[in-house]
Amino acid sequence: MEDFDYLEGDEKLKAENEFMKMKLMLEKDASFGVGGEGVLPAETENEFLRNIIELEKQFEEHKTIKVFDKIGRPAHFKPVAEIPDEEIDNAWDDLSDHLDKYGISLDACSPNISKRELYRFTLEELFDYEMGDMNFPGMIHGFIYDEFHPDPVYDNTRAATDDCINYILQQEPLEWTHHFSDDGLRLNGHYPLSIDELKNIVNRFKEAYKSLEINEISTGNCIIDDKVSTVTGKYAVTATIDTDKHLLSGTWKVIFLLDEELGYWYITTIQINGINF
Repeated sequence: MEDFDYLEGDEKLKAENEFMKMKLMLEKDASFGVGGEGVLPAETENEFLRNIIELEKQFEEHKTIKVFDKIGRPAHFKPVAEIPDEEIDNAWDDLSDHLDKYGISLDACSPNISKRELYRFTLEELFDYEMGDMNFPGMIHGFIYDEFHPDPVYDNTRAATDDCINYILQQEPLEWTHHFSDDGLRLNGHYPLSIDELKNIVNRFKEAYKSLEINEISTGNCIIDDKVSTVTGKYAVTATIDTDKHLLSGTWKVIFLLDEELGYWYITTIQINGINF
């Protein structure tokens, strides 16, 4: 850091701030807005810039540490097999609180993951995980259980319902198709389709109506059979043409295929009974 001792008070802080911003712009290609309404006080900006420089330094060092070492190598947590069912909630809460003290959190997206499984996973797997050894005020190292042990029943059910059937039946044009295969798609009797052809068919269907109002999209079940996953459910949509309202309803089915190389399930087939695309 340059020596700005010849300055005092805010003038010294402002000079330091400009020096740090120039350093970040030259070395890290950072950019900073022009001063105006909402400008930070010099002292707050100084602390912020120092933290950013320290964080960049730690990031470049690429230091790692096991989670167990990061949280002080605790020895008082019992193996999961020794904890009765009536005590597992408190045991997990104690373990979660201990992680939190060291800026570590563990969550699960799937509602099928129990506290007992979170406790087991933490002691038997997460403790041995090599994490980045970075220390920064207020920094949280967040872990998601599902990234280590995906739940395809939960993930595919949510993707079929929220990111497929809902997108197809809502009024807004179909644009976001992250879960879909790029080609070889089937929509009712249309096959094979590219992703662009699928979008065109769906969006022509939407354009035929003045409005589409989703009344229901519900899920029946999700079946995993090796590399094929099938999710089924029901839907009901009020479609308006001019002033006439029509109820579109029936069952739907979404089929996924597993890409083993990527470990990702892609939608290949959509069947929505009761709609003529």
